[in-house]
This record gives sequence, structure tokens and C-alpha cells, in this order.
Amino acid sequence: MIKVGDKLPEATFTVMGEGGPKPLTTAEIFGGKKVVLFGVPGAFTPTCHKNHLPSFRDQAGAIKAKGVDTIACVAVNDVFVMDAWGKETKANGAMLMLADGSGKFADAAGLALDLTERGLGKRVKRTLAIEENPGIELTGADAMLKQL
Repeated sequence: MIKVGDKLPEATFTVMGEGGPKPLTTAEIFGGKKVVLFGVPGAFTPTCHKNHLPSFRDQAGAIKAKGVDTIACVAVNDVFVMDAWGKETKANGAMLMLADGSGKFADAAGLALDLTERGLGKRVKRTLAIEENPGIELTGADAMLKQL
């Protein structure tokens, strides 16, 4: 599993551009930039939708004031779901909504989470501080701000 300070694996995400879905690589997102990346098990899932993503949206200004160039949210969801979720939560513009539709980044980073027994399939863990229990105590924006 990836740890703080490790180099991110090469991966290609999908984001919604003005003309539709477009690929965006880890090199394009992270190359020479200070980026806060957080993962969520799923768009529109209760904790992710009500607490985790909104914590970063609401603290985006404070996070960027610490010298962060980009805030990025990754989930093993398709680009259309990530775009709709960004619109619904008013997160578009505050952060990049990265679709890891096939979970290739989650696998390569060692952050894959199998929630098949709960009917959710393969997902991504809340990165990089991993929550052992439901919630965002370690991975929410307030915790991130303390680390910056």
C-alpha cells in the first residue's frame, strides 16, 4: 500500500471536460504541484456525500491558502457519476473530480477496497490516512489542514 512520501503510481483518470470525458494522467495532475488527494468509497454514499467531500469543498480556500495547487477527489465511479456528484455538491471548481472507473489507480496504489459483500463492488479507501471505521476523523478536511 502507498504511504505518505511514496511516488504515486502512473495512472489515467477520467474527468469531465467541456467537450465530454477526457483522460488526465497522474503526471498532469501531480507533476510539480502540491496536491491534496482524497479517496472516497463512492459518490453519493452517505458519509462521502454528507461529510467527506463537503468537508473539502467547505475548506478549499483554507487548504489552498496553505500553498496547495489542487484538491482532487478520486472514486471508483464512472466519469458521469463523478460529474453529477460534483454538480450536486457544488464541488466542481473547488476540486478535480477524478473517475477511476475500473479501479486501476486503486489497485496500483494498494488502496483497493472490496465491498462486494455490501453490494458495492470494488472501491477505493479513503487516502492516505486510512479510516479503520466508518467516518472521516482521519481523512476529512479538518485533519488535512492540521497536516499542511
